[in-house]
Amino acid sequence: MFGCAKGRHLDARPAAGCPGGVSGSVPGTKTGSPDAMWRLRCKAKGGTHVLQGLSSRTRLQELQSHIAAITGIAPGSQRILVGFPPECLDLSDGNTTLGDLPIQSGDMLIVEEDQTRPKTSPAFSNHGAPSYVRETLPVLTRFSVPADNSCLFTSVYYVVEGGVLNPACAPEMRRLIAQIVASDPDFYSEAILGKTNQEYCEWIKRDDTWGGAIEISILSKFYQCEICVVDTQTVRIDRFGEDAGYTKRVLLIYDGIHYDPLQHNFPDPDTPPLTIFSSNDDIVLVQALELADEARRKRQFTDVNRFTLRCMVCQKGLTGQAEARDHAKETGHTNFGEV
Repeated sequence: MFGCAKGRHLDARPAAGCPGGVSGSVPGTKTGSPDAMWRLRCKAKGGTHVLQGLSSRTRLQELQSHIAAITGIAPGSQRILVGFPPECLDLSDGNTTLGDLPIQSGDMLIVEEDQTRPKTSPAFSNHGAPSYVRETLPVLTRFSVPADNSCLFTSVYYVVEGGVLNPACAPEMRRLIAQIVASDPDFYSEAILGKTNQEYCEWIKRDDTWGGAIEISILSKFYQCEICVVDTQTVRIDRFGEDAGYTKRVLLIYDGIHYDPLQHNFPDPDTPPLTIFSSNDDIVLVQALELADEARRKRQFTDVNRFTLRCMVCQKGLTGQAEARDHAKETGHTNFGEV
């Protein structure tokens, strides 16, 4: 059963996700703040790179995942040196935060591959992998979340929290959005919301409604990150917060009625997935478009202008988002199920 698509795409706007990680605070940018963004340089055999989207609270394993993504050196084979003369960091505890290590924003990290580690694993040696780098490059994949009317909220929570699946986050995220909208009735007017400010706040808090562009833009500001939604029907990316100067980027994939988060998976099963990317990482956007194009060719999308629905209140049959929108305006019924 699907909730009313008014906020999602019934208004022909890209849908929005719930503010993941409501329990966390907005990433800070003040100098000296524990959440202030760090800027580190990473020097490896392939050149010098800039690591962004990190802070003193970032875990070592996340830093290593970032390094693996740009250097092709798996976390288990990395040697990271810092300081002068350069000394190796202790990489034994991946949960150690950067603030507890002898590094600080602005430092240059020298990354080397530990030559004592085997360059190929049994899993790859039989398939003729030409190099260790190919084995360690991360793969962008879709992570499936429940189709329960709150998939957008669950997906956003998943990516901003670094890969935490918690469908129970939805009610809190809905309340958060309602609070933000209610706090600025001049901006969030009926012209923007399609209904009065008060009506919208009551509507979005219900568990049978879907989010849309309004909600995504609110969550982008709240979490201080760019939210990119790649559409599998049109093979395009809608970017929210792209002009705000955010250093972080998260990605979702949308098939017309359902959202899922996108993440980088590493061959090493002990390496956690990477869900937060640098806003300068355009390679991941290309990878997301490739995923969407593959899904489009496999017809893995729902045409919201032609799919058939049934009003779960009066049982009337409807075709496409336009009829569902008109029916909702005429009757006030906002609970639809796909047939």
